[in-house]
Amino acid sequence: MDGLADRVERLRTLLREAAPLLVAFSGGVDSTLLLKLALDEVGPQAILAVTAHGDVHTAEELEAARAAAARLGVRHLVIRTNELAIPGFATNPPERCFLCRSEMYGMLVELAAAEGMATVVDGVNRDDGADYRPGMRAAAALGVRSPLAEAGIGKAEVRELARRSALTNWDLPASPCLASRFPYGEPITAAKLQVVAEGERFLRTLGFSAVRLRHHGDVARIEVPGPEISRAADESVRRAIVKRLRELGYLYVTLDLSGFRSGSLNEVFPPAAGREET
Repeated sequence: MDGLADRVERLRTLLREAAPLLVAFSGGVDSTLLLKLALDEVGPQAILAVTAHGDVHTAEELEAARAAAARLGVRHLVIRTNELAIPGFATNPPERCFLCRSEMYGMLVELAAAEGMATVVDGVNRDDGADYRPGMRAAAALGVRSPLAEAGIGKAEVRELARRSALTNWDLPASPCLASRFPYGEPITAAKLQVVAEGERFLRTLGFSAVRLRHHGDVARIEVPGPEISRAADESVRRAIVKRLRELGYLYVTLDLSGFRSGSLNEVFPPAAGREET
């Protein structure tokens, strides 16, 4: 992390120059750190945190965002999104994230203008540029800025800075939207999103440090970290998983022996295309 102090100073300068700021706030570690540093630099009077919440998000994520905003003492608004109503989204094309982010960022830009905020910023960091992230094109097209990435701050540095700032979510795993659990081309419906949410909610009660439930029609493909695969395959745990996921409608329940990894559904793309964190 050589030069981190210089990168943080660039970030602080950028935030001051771009204020007043509307922060796209998911409640994850990236946007929480960005919000904390923005508050430190320009104060709560020049900040509005906004969380987009729709069918592709869970109730737990919204509650976490509200709690984090309350701890930081910032004005916080929640806007309702309807991803399934966006033309083309439900067919789940590879450009799904571009369609969704274009709609969401458009709403945030309009809200920023109405609230007197000069700049919309998000929590994209330097490392995100190596992934397949069509949503980043939507942000650029609408003038949304990514201060962490612009300052050259990557994910490991985000977590370290969040730890130093005593942010309680500094070590939480990434939690991308539920639509990322579906292979491209698999139609997305509200009912399917609910099934995935309920399935992952159950899997988290079993104590795994990270989980993904990938929805392949009537097949559930479960990812947990490699060191935790043996526990998932333990007789009692395995039976509990199968029982619950069959109750949710899956005919087959599988455990991915490659283990948990972000972007596994983007492995259909050539390596040069990068991967979106899912």
